[in-house]
Amino acid sequence: MPTSTQSESERSRAAGQTSSRKGLFVDLRPLKSPDYRRLWLGGALSGVGSTITSTAVPIQTYDLTHSSLAVGLLGLATGMPIILLGLFGGALADRVDRRKLVLASSFCLMFLSLILALQSLLKLNALWLLYVLVALQSCIVSVSAPASRAMTPGLVPKDQIGAASALSQLSFQNSLLLGPLLAGTIVATVGLQAAYSTDAVTFIFALYAVLRLPAMPAKARSSPPGIRAVIEGLRFLRKQPVLTTVLLVDLNAMIFGMPRALFPALAVTHFGGGAETVGMLYAAPALGGIVGGILSGPLTRVTKQGLAVLVAAGVWGLACAAFALASYLWLSVFLLAIAGIADMATGVFRRTILQENSPDSLRGRINSVGIVVGVGAPRLGDVEAGVVAHFTSPVFSAFTGGLACVVAVLYLALAFPSFTRYNARARDNSTETAFA
Repeated sequence: MPTSTQSESERSRAAGQTSSRKGLFVDLRPLKSPDYRRLWLGGALSGVGSTITSTAVPIQTYDLTHSSLAVGLLGLATGMPIILLGLFGGALADRVDRRKLVLASSFCLMFLSLILALQSLLKLNALWLLYVLVALQSCIVSVSAPASRAMTPGLVPKDQIGAASALSQLSFQNSLLLGPLLAGTIVATVGLQAAYSTDAVTFIFALYAVLRLPAMPAKARSSPPGIRAVIEGLRFLRKQPVLTTVLLVDLNAMIFGMPRALFPALAVTHFGGGAETVGMLYAAPALGGIVGGILSGPLTRVTKQGLAVLVAAGVWGLACAAFALASYLWLSVFLLAIAGIADMATGVFRRTILQENSPDSLRGRINSVGIVVGVGAPRLGDVEAGVVAHFTSPVFSAFTGGLACVVAVLYLALAFPSFTRYNARARDNSTETAFA
């Protein structure tokens, strides 16, 4: 017969094992907030639709031109508006009601998706029109995305911001997984117009979620949107070394290690496939991101977040370089999935660092810089990959890009040693105090 001490010991071990298992998986506490839950679900569904479009447009472009350079230039059409307007979008998000701004932007994005469907239905086959439409989409995203991200800290408790960041990354990775797979299937079986129309329909869920939110006016009076407001945000950012370094690491990974513009060409010339193979390659990093997101519980407890960002970015670059050398589709998908796990981790830490170290009066502008890097830099990466592939080959472009990413990560680790010592737990309302 077990003693009471033994029983207590067994219960303690069982409780510890249960707690450990729970700690391994994604933290769902932010979903207890009805407003955040609706916003997260609406964003998850509309995100899938948006990724369907972002996969269908390169497919249509490659079908029209059979050129990786033309696909890469889509990155220029998408990235330049975000780079040029993103900071002003953040300034606007710090000045007006963020709910109204996101609502108006979502209506505009839905309308542009319908225009894409119409041009496909009419078989206009105008490359310039595709460039114009994706550029307009990016203009609107540069305004809506900073406001959308800046709303999160107002919907969840402060100690759940890290968990909310992990959930946002999980939603993002889910869209990157399902969107390309659905796009490849829809385009191959129904047509491009059906893919674009699906995107338009998914915006209904996002609109409903935003409509149910309370008003979200700026809590503090900031400068009117313009150069002065942008400079205020950049001046604050310049004084926060951990923020600038984490953005530099992400900028490097997205420009040099991003092979997405090469997927249509590699699917046809390297793997002998078509639209469905393109969809698999686009979805592969997100497959790893989903796994990483589900098991993201430990990420929210990492305190040496600077070192973690550097390691994850290095793994991303190595996986992308190895992907270029793989001869089998299954191995390429596996390596891209490893890259996706690393990207998931980097995204969680980056978003958490930006949210926790930014005052609400500047949160729109700081988030806009993160969006310029996170959304605009991959588009520049598309251009870089497309140009190198045009003069060499898609395989060479993907390999050298991943290798350059790893070299740059090592340089940043040596150039900013204090970033590796950043300790989130030591932060006390000031980024500088977080350096050990």
